[in-house]
Amino acid sequence: MLGSTSRYRRELLERLRIPFSVTAPDVDETPRTAETPKNLALRLALAKAKAVATLHPEAVVIGSDQVADLAGQPLGKPGEHSRAVEQLRQMRGQTVIFQTALAVVCLATGFEQVDLAEVRVVFRDLSNDEIEAYLQAEKPYDCAGSAKSEGLGIVLLESIDNDDPTALVGLPLIRTARLLRQAGVKLL
Repeated sequence: MLGSTSRYRRELLERLRIPFSVTAPDVDETPRTAETPKNLALRLALAKAKAVATLHPEAVVIGSDQVADLAGQPLGKPGEHSRAVEQLRQMRGQTVIFQTALAVVCLATGFEQVDLAEVRVVFRDLSNDEIEAYLQAEKPYDCAGSAKSEGLGIVLLESIDNDDPTALVGLPLIRTARLLRQAGVKLL
């Protein structure tokens, strides 16, 4: 079971060709005082998995969250154009670490594991015109840091460094597959 409303995570999980349902977790995503982006992502991934597991105690539940980390400051989903412009202006020429956290929980078996994929992304020194053209074309207002690398957003970047190629999109499938196997889910 996927504890997420993200269409990106749902599409990624479909790649594993296992049956699953989706339940929206009821979790307050407000960062806590002095909470690092990494700890925020880990806390929210586990909270989402646990919230859904409480409703479905027999299910193996996947929770995930992603926070863009710019020099220790969390950048979430912009939600609107002006915030997306602000985020991309802050990130131009910078290295941003996308903290993609994953939790797998099954209350019936007592299984609970969390993992984190850190994706180091170097943004080009973007012009204001490039930022505006990208936002008009892609409208990535539901993506952490306003960047969709799986789409046109790839042209905003100099480099991507990570060990789990789907982590930047929102669900690290290598880690997900490993945790699902540990939870007893047969994948092949």
